[in-house]
Order: sequence, then structure tokens, then C-alpha cells
Amino acid sequence: MIAEFRRRRDAVVKGLNGIPGITCSAPQGAFYVFPNVTGLGLASSAAVADRLLDEAGVATLAGTCFGAAGEGYLRLSYANSLANLEKAVSRIADWSSRLAAMPTRR
Repeated sequence: MIAEFRRRRDAVVKGLNGIPGITCSAPQGAFYVFPNVTGLGLASSAAVADRLLDEAGVATLAGTCFGAAGEGYLRLSYANSLANLEKAVSRIADWSSRLAAMPTRR
């Protein structure tokens, strides 16, 4: 299981780092990644989380759910199948590419 979760973590981190406006370091424990989404240009991490759910069907938590220092970050779990994780990252990538084409409110 350790090797499988490492594989899932690495796939999610690599996929998120391939999306313009998102950076993600590999976590050292648990089953969560904490990507920085400030490069997407939205007003808050809560706005990103809400829009991802509404517009891309991907559930995340705003980093601010874990305190003010979490602003600009999301929390995503990788405790799911690799296929579902790849689908989620693909949806995030598609959504963010559409976002880049839309004017944003700050």
C-alpha cells in the first residue's frame, strides 16, 4: 500500500505541477496535497475551491479551512483510485484553461 499511495501522490503532484498557475510540492505524510493556486488569479482559495466544485466537479477544500496561513492553497486527497485522481487532475486542467480565457474579478 505504501508504494501504491506513493504512486498516486506522485501522479497528482506531477499533474498539478503541469497546470499553469498551480504549484505543488510532494507531501511527506498523510494522503493530501496542498497546491498553491495563487497563480490562477482568483480572489481567494475559497473562490477556487467553490468554482472547481461547481464548474469542474472536483471537490477540494480551501486552505483557509486550516487557518489564515492557508490562503492561496487548496487541500486535495489522493486516497482514491489512480484513475479517479487522473480524471480529477484532468478536470482541473481543463477548467483552468477555460479560466485563463475568461476575465477574472479581483
